[in-house]
Amino acid sequence: MLIVSRLFAVFVVFVTSLWIAGAAQAEVRVLTSIKPLQLIAAAVQDGVAVPEVLLPPGASPHNYALRPSDVRRVQSADLLYWIGPDMEGFLPRVLKGRSLPTVAVQELPGLKLRHFGEDNHSHGEEADDHDHDHRPGSLDAHLWLSPVNARVIATKMAADLSAADPANAARYQSNLQGFDGRLDALDVRLKARLAGIAGKPYFVFHEAFDYFEDAYGLKHTGVFSVAAEVQPGAQHVAAMRTRLQEVGKTCVFSEPPLRPRLAETLVAGLPVKLAELDALGGYTPATAQGYEQLLEKLGNDLVGCLESL
Repeated sequence: MLIVSRLFAVFVVFVTSLWIAGAAQAEVRVLTSIKPLQLIAAAVQDGVAVPEVLLPPGASPHNYALRPSDVRRVQSADLLYWIGPDMEGFLPRVLKGRSLPTVAVQELPGLKLRHFGEDNHSHGEEADDHDHDHRPGSLDAHLWLSPVNARVIATKMAADLSAADPANAARYQSNLQGFDGRLDALDVRLKARLAGIAGKPYFVFHEAFDYFEDAYGLKHTGVFSVAAEVQPGAQHVAAMRTRLQEVGKTCVFSEPPLRPRLAETLVAGLPVKLAELDALGGYTPATAQGYEQLLEKLGNDLVGCLESL
């Protein structure tokens, strides 16, 4: 009987030690608001855990409607990263009830931030060429499309994860160094790839790409910032067609998943190609190389259309 009792005691100690070790090594749950932040976090967490993302592919970060399950995820994640109120306007109210660490990356020191209208891009004569969220002088929150900013965000994530999970701190820092090195190589590739289209005119429906353009010497000729749910009047459509006629052969880029209803009307009978640029990378796998794939696809899609004219 004594031997059985001792064996039971040893078993209890063994199981308890395993439970304590498992609890100590429990992975840190990272939740990001949008896919690009998930891709940066995936590079930092590579080999340790896979970060989660709140918005599904195709959802708008400006006006997403949270489900009860989304709210629970927001409240329970160990670390939460979002761009900030200039992008995810639906989040501040929910974040008021959150007690765990939350980072609005637009507030990080060291970011290179832009504001709409600062480069005097051609937006047409009328004020309604600007949508409600992109008023001249307001913050351009598409900041993840700058590799410089991606490095700042990744550095913050690595520091936060190292503090929350010291056992894997060396891995996070090693991953950060690897991310930096891959971005250096990507920068070289993109500059070479995009050099041939510098100065070529093109138009976008949504003013989302200024950070990427600034990094690689590009500049869109015009932007058709018309809200997807609002059909512009005939006079407005005619004015935009006139601008396209003046330019001649060009590309007009919309963003997936939906092409604006206006697009086909705008380009009918003109030497203009319709194409897509995905600033959010909605279906990009959350792997260590995902962020580079997002930027490289933007470059390839720009070149693919403009070189085909």
